[in-house]
Amino acid sequence: MRAAADASLAPGQQAYMKSAMPFLGVRVPEVRRLVRGLVKDLGITGPAELTAAARELWDDATHREERYAAAALLGLRPLKGDLGLVPFHEHVARTGAWWDHVDEAAHRIADLHDAHPVETAQVVRRWSTDDGSLWVRRLAIISQLGRKDRVDLDLLVAVLEPNLADPEFFIRKAVGWSLREVARVHPDWVRAYAAAHDLSPLSRREALKHL
Repeated sequence: MRAAADASLAPGQQAYMKSAMPFLGVRVPEVRRLVRGLVKDLGITGPAELTAAARELWDDATHREERYAAAALLGLRPLKGDLGLVPFHEHVARTGAWWDHVDEAAHRIADLHDAHPVETAQVVRRWSTDDGSLWVRRLAIISQLGRKDRVDLDLLVAVLEPNLADPEFFIRKAVGWSLREVARVHPDWVRAYAAAHDLSPLSRREALKHL
C-alpha cells in the first residue's frame, strides 16, 4: 500500500473521514484489490492465517488503510460466515468507532445471519441495547442490509425498538437506512411500521425515501 500511495490524496481523505489516524493516500477499492492479489499470489487459504493477519493489521495500524486491509481480509471467502469471528467484529465496531468501519463490518454480520441465523440473532439483539457504544448498536441495526427477501422482520423490529428514541445522528440514520432497504422488498410493511411508530424526522425521511 505504501508503494501504491498517492500522498496528495491523504490530507483530503483524513479530513473527509474526520480521522485522527492518518491516511497513506490509497483509495479503498485499490486497498481491496491489493489485498486480494497478495493473498492469491501467496496462496494463503487458511482461515487461521487470514484471521491472524487481519488482527495484526487492525490492532497495529498506523494508517487507516491498514484497517481497510484488515476488513478486506475478513470479507474473503474462507472467513465468511465464521461465527468465531463475532468478538473480532465487535472489537472492530468498538475500536474503529466510526461509520466506515462499522458499515463494512455489517456485511460480515449479514453473512453470519445467513450461515448461523439463530446464534447471530442472539448476538445482534444483545448489541442493540449496548450501553457502551453507539457503534455496536448501529452494527446491530444495519446488520441485515443486503439480505433483501431473507430479512428477518421480527429481528429487525427487535433491534430497532431500543433505538428509536435515540437522538444520535448515526443511530437515526441507521434506523432509516435499514427500513429503506426493507422497503425495496416489503414496501407495505415499511409503510405500516412508519405509521405505527414515532420515528425521528431523519429516520422517517430515510425509511420512506423510495416509497
